Amino acid sequence: MAKEVFEQKTVRPAPPAQPVAHTNGTPIVGRTPAATPVRRRSSSGALLGIVIALLVVVCAGGAYYYFYLMPKPAAATDATAAGTTPGKHGKGGGASDKIRVVTATATRGDIGVYLVGLGSVVPLKTVTVKTRVDGQLMKVNFVEGQMVKKDDLLVQLDARPFQATLAQNQAQEEHDEALLENAQIDLQRYQTLWKQDSIPQQTLATQQALVKQDQGTVDLDKAQIVATQLNITYCNVTSPIDGRVGLRLVDEGNQVHAADANGLLVITQIQPITVVFTIPEDSVPAVQPKLNAGQQLVVAAFDRAQKNQLATGTLLTSDNQIDPSTGTLKMKAIFPNEDNALFPNQFVNTKLSVETKKNVVIVPVAAIQYGNQGTFVYVVDAEDPNNATVSMKNITVGTIDGDKAEIQTGVNEGDVVVIDGVDKLTNGSKVIVSKGDGSKKQGGPDTAAAGTGS
Repeated sequence: MAKEVFEQKTVRPAPPAQPVAHTNGTPIVGRTPAATPVRRRSSSGALLGIVIALLVVVCAGGAYYYFYLMPKPAAATDATAAGTTPGKHGKGGGASDKIRVVTATATRGDIGVYLVGLGSVVPLKTVTVKTRVDGQLMKVNFVEGQMVKKDDLLVQLDARPFQATLAQNQAQEEHDEALLENAQIDLQRYQTLWKQDSIPQQTLATQQALVKQDQGTVDLDKAQIVATQLNITYCNVTSPIDGRVGLRLVDEGNQVHAADANGLLVITQIQPITVVFTIPEDSVPAVQPKLNAGQQLVVAAFDRAQKNQLATGTLLTSDNQIDPSTGTLKMKAIFPNEDNALFPNQFVNTKLSVETKKNVVIVPVAAIQYGNQGTFVYVVDAEDPNNATVSMKNITVGTIDGDKAEIQTGVNEGDVVVIDGVDKLTNGSKVIVSKGDGSKKQGGPDTAAAGTGS
């Protein structure tokens, strides 16, 4: 039997009796206030509340673990991943046993053999334009970055000092020509007198020397006139080549000198332009005979990331010796650069086309695997994409060009190889071919594999 718990009542001791007064202030003797009883809170009620709270917490935690934290059965997870339910296919034979893969078909096509190198864009001509005379810069006739043609007027200097010098030289020439003419007249007279034996021969010889002296003075005056006219021409600075103008180095109003080191501006020829790159010395025998025979080898220039092709040109020449410190040979290729895609001193990656292999078996590079057993691929054996197995075949890889590779042995044209999902496969694995395989056959790796490898 449960014990009955009785509430215990305690009575506080009454305070000392105080006289109670009437309304008029007269105390009433013998009356005291009544004592007030006090209740104690039940301990059983508090204990019951704690127990209920603990039960609520335990139930909530269990529900959260069951619905959110407890792992699901493996069969259900596999079935969900395969898009089916475990009970539909039975134990051990359902879609959960198969691995979903993406495939591509081996085709025949052409593939290029390339030599990849690092290069730098080098202009054919770079000219630092300087003044050939001293003077004040009066006018600049170009815009920075402008494309100019040969003989275009770029800069004008103050030509007035040279024009004044030209006038002086011309006046001096007239004076000296008059002296020469007078000396020639005297020479004719002396020649007549010498024939008459009227003067000594020495006088005639002196006059002949005087005529030659005056003739030399006149020739000197004419040369000075030509030099002054040339200096006037040099006051108009023109472009010596076709190219692109760089930043202006001197502004209008400055005094410039022929001895200035920096010059007035720099012009760089960028159409056409060359690329200097290197190839390994072991590859020289494959290139040099074709170059010596006059065969044009195609060179493609790519950006630093090797993703965008910038330009296509032809191999121009090679250096005359191999660099012994690096074991490489410098090659030079020329590019039309009509779209100005190549810029002087730009870093580029180059691909030199050595030859093109015709009608070879090509597969995507993603299909090629490497292991202890050598180089291999997984080939899909069955035609039904929903009921297929794969077999591992060892292969011999030939030329690799970008995302496609030549297969010399092990794979035939038309074989279906796995290009995605190979990390989960073993020899004889059951697979489900992805529905994207058809799109890949039409526009995916197969189509790329059939290219020429340019």
